[in-house]
Amino acid sequence: MAPKTGLTPLDSLRVSRHSIPAHGLIPNTSIQNKPLLHYHGAFPAANLTASSVESHLISVGVVEPQWRFTMYSTTHFHSTTHELLCITRGKAKLCFGGEDNPERVEKEVERGDVLVLPAGVGHRLLEDVAGGFEMVGAYPKDYHWDMCYGKKGEEAKVQSISKLPWFEKDPIYGEKGPVLEV
Repeated sequence: MAPKTGLTPLDSLRVSRHSIPAHGLIPNTSIQNKPLLHYHGAFPAANLTASSVESHLISVGVVEPQWRFTMYSTTHFHSTTHELLCITRGKAKLCFGGEDNPERVEKEVERGDVLVLPAGVGHRLLEDVAGGFEMVGAYPKDYHWDMCYGKKGEEAKVQSISKLPWFEKDPIYGEKGPVLEV
């Protein structure tokens, strides 16, 4: 069972779910039909650090933290893995689905929020609202991320998304959690 210390209890957690249709050569949520998930304030902001998030993710054992950084300002997606983004510092406005997509999702996220991005969902930073925006990026064990930009020549990579398994446990909450309810 995953440690729950310091997390917002599941019965109090607010979760937003967004299905984003394919646009151009960006598949978004259309291949696996799994939504983009936003766990609002999963980690209470008081005393939150990148190290504490990384330790928590390692203890749950579903994903491996791989970097600490902001988000690229160019729309990109991953074809080889789903992605978990834990906001550890600041506040930012992000775009999901491609900035030219009329059905894109623009969200403001802040310290303590968690995003689960299914493989294929285009994403980019629109604005670092508070300055110093930082996330911990993590990926399912034994999966390695690539970079795709919705350009010609990436079609074979996009087709491989359908073969990726979905999470068997929630990367934040373990045996129960929003990722298992989609």
